[in-house]
Amino acid sequence: MAAVLLATCALQAGAASPKPHPKPKLSRTHLAAAEPSKAAGPAYAARADVMQEAEALATRLGLEADWVRQAIGQAHFMPGIAKAILPPPVGVPKNWAAYRARFVEPVRIQAGTRFWLANRETLLRAEAETGVPASIIVGIIGVETIYGQNTGTFRVIDALCTLAFDFPPSHPKAEARAAFFRAELEQYLALTARTHTDPLALRGSYAGAMGWPQFMPSSWVKYAIDFDGDGRVDLFNSPADVIGSVANYFKAFHWQAGMPTHFALHFDETTLDKAALLAPDILPTFSVAEMAAKGALLDAPGTQYQGPLALIELQNGEAPPQYVAGTENFYAITRYNWSSYYAMAVIELGQAVAEAVAAR
Repeated sequence: MAAVLLATCALQAGAASPKPHPKPKLSRTHLAAAEPSKAAGPAYAARADVMQEAEALATRLGLEADWVRQAIGQAHFMPGIAKAILPPPVGVPKNWAAYRARFVEPVRIQAGTRFWLANRETLLRAEAETGVPASIIVGIIGVETIYGQNTGTFRVIDALCTLAFDFPPSHPKAEARAAFFRAELEQYLALTARTHTDPLALRGSYAGAMGWPQFMPSSWVKYAIDFDGDGRVDLFNSPADVIGSVANYFKAFHWQAGMPTHFALHFDETTLDKAALLAPDILPTFSVAEMAAKGALLDAPGTQYQGPLALIELQNGEAPPQYVAGTENFYAITRYNWSSYYAMAVIELGQAVAEAVAAR
């Protein structure tokens, strides 16, 4: 309840002021309502190195040191988060069919249909202003949280502190990832201070993502917008702000209106150079002619495309992989989550919901 009430107070985007702000009090009422889960480890107040970092963070951001120490000190190490952030074991095959089934399924399609119908005008306005199709916006929100049904149960402060100060050293990119989460913790504290929100109250994913669209703190600051015109940004309770912010995110990552996300293709096995086509990963690199020269032949609509393309491989476990040619708009979706599987799930869920809406 505390997270919902405080989120309603409207976290607002914007740059942090260099001057100290008056802060919300971390009252006993707030703390009682925002207890960490029973699986929580020790509080960070006992860590001298973390408290020293809290002092430095307060100085860098121009925040009151006592307030930062309280917030970070009352965060708890979460063993489950440290485990969840690790990559899957080496050798576990990817399976697009299984991945797709998790997201393009009746519960999400039905929820997405209700969401689309309830917010039709807002979706149309977002599409008109940004060029981002309603189906992509709806696909993102459905994949992320089933339209607000599952926004996460971890205290954001616990998630960010765990990953900032105790990122698993066994991770192949542990140092870089820990630095990323330290930056996100800074963004989160600056944001909650600026909006007079209790930093212990908000809940989100195990990585610290928040609201219906699961924005990290830095994304909230950079891309979240007030799309319902009430003077505040609320990604927990305002569908309009959620829709506008998702569209604004893709606009910032150069979504191009009217451009398809991908094209069908088939291979000419006699000239196929799959290794070369897959080398750039999901970054659009090849022209239609260059794809064809390397044995990847696009369907009729694809042959008319003028921009760069990437060969997208979707593995299916022991079954043969599926392939498509991804455009720059496909790549834009992967800026939300660096995964071609994720991007295709967003596209196909959005299409399924659009078809359900059209059939009504």
